Amino acid sequence: MDYESREEFIIKKYQQDEETMVRVFVQWCVNHKIDPLALYTAAYPAQAENQLLKTAMEETESFEYDIDGDVLLEVLQSFGNDDLAFEVASAMEKLPREE
Repeated sequence: MDYESREEFIIKKYQQDEETMVRVFVQWCVNHKIDPLALYTAAYPAQAENQLLKTAMEETESFEYDIDGDVLLEVLQSFGNDDLAFEVASAMEKLPREE
């Protein structure tokens, strides 16, 4: 694989992984009746509209997949979204405890 093909592959793979991360985030929010846009905006108030987030919100249905909060935090942190992980952790603390 030449350099340009490898670079293109890496970029495409990162974009696919990023899309998965956004979908996991949105699914967790929807399942817990939390507005993903509000949480995202709290984490990144100066950022412009995120089209990937908007698309994921339109396509996600409640309880399609059960996402564990700790898994979501790990996924967000693996992409360097520490501010969003902080907001998610804060929202998790406000959720009713399951017994």
